[in-house]
Amino acid sequence: MENFAPGKGSKARSVTPTARILIIAGSDSGGGAGIQADIKTVALLGGHPMTAVTAVTAQNTLGVDAIHPIPAEMILAQIDTVVADIGVDAVKIGMIGSAFAAKQVASRLQEMKAAQPGLPIVFDPVMASTSGGSLADDSTIAAFGRLMDVATVATPNLPELKRLTSEEDPVAAALHLVGEHGCAVLIKGGHDEGNALADALIEEDNMTSWQGQRIETTSTHGTGCTLASAIALFLAQGSSLSDAVARAREFVRVALHDGPGLGNGAGPIGQSNVRLDVGAGPRLNQVTVTGTNYRRSTEFYRSLGLKQIIDSPDTGYARFETAGGVTLSVQIDPHEKIQATTAIYLECDDLDERVEQLARSGIAFEHGPRNQPWMWREARLRDPDGNIIFFYKAGEARRFPPWRMEN
Repeated sequence: MENFAPGKGSKARSVTPTARILIIAGSDSGGGAGIQADIKTVALLGGHPMTAVTAVTAQNTLGVDAIHPIPAEMILAQIDTVVADIGVDAVKIGMIGSAFAAKQVASRLQEMKAAQPGLPIVFDPVMASTSGGSLADDSTIAAFGRLMDVATVATPNLPELKRLTSEEDPVAAALHLVGEHGCAVLIKGGHDEGNALADALIEEDNMTSWQGQRIETTSTHGTGCTLASAIALFLAQGSSLSDAVARAREFVRVALHDGPGLGNGAGPIGQSNVRLDVGAGPRLNQVTVTGTNYRRSTEFYRSLGLKQIIDSPDTGYARFETAGGVTLSVQIDPHEKIQATTAIYLECDDLDERVEQLARSGIAFEHGPRNQPWMWREARLRDPDGNIIFFYKAGEARRFPPWRMEN
């Protein structure tokens, strides 16, 4: 076994270190679930994903066509290699491949926890894909107990919970697992009937529940993988278990709303644009300006290419979405005397072409694209009420100019 101490470079890490997440799971060739969903989730939430692939699958949104398990020794080699050099702050386990691999991985994780007490381990007991294809045989499921013995929390859906315990009542089943294995259990209610759904975190001395409405979408592939990976990431960043679950649930729900609609079956969820909805620290993602005429303002901002998502003329409020998910709103006050003291900056890679196109459509610019001493290229205009707007391109100079302050 390799040395599981943090990597040699850990002493030089920044004040806000990147959470290192070891993902032990199978690959999904369709990119919706498994390792692919885990990597997207961890990376978009600011962590560093490391992988130990347990199986290679041929699957898409319609089902699983083939599975090739990776030998247990190769799974362990992947774990040992990355952890010995880079270190690990949390572990996420998904599809495990075989009963023997489950037992070997559990033993290795037990050794890691002995060397690193308190290491968070999130186990998603994957038994089937969203489309219904089997991803674990009976002997593998029987070996899941070994993984729950070392896990911080297990995240079964209702069918998985029933199969793990043969209990009909989900809470009784979860309490059974908590008592037998000592890990917390998150009951996921997504497979329940009806529009009102509930999830519940069962711990040895506490229960926390969340309620929500079902989100109508066919883009549901990878929800369990994404949830478990997000929980692991937030635990690695220092969140309590209940807070980690709450934030991970929010990430998944926004991703369900934002599914790209790919494939002819259960398509992948949309993790790509959730980075501003859930994450660490304060995030600047909403700006409100004042206007005096509702129709005039909404037509103007739509003409800039912003997508209107709230239309409330009775209250004089409109909200728009930009590429990446940042929102901008207009609050109408016909009697307000507007003083343009703050500028709105809209960054676009195709600055010159976009400005030319907008100008031809009738948008008046105070000046076209100009190179600035601070290494930005900017074009300036105003909205109908005089609020200042810049279209600009900065590239790496926005966050990493040569004069950037060091931590």
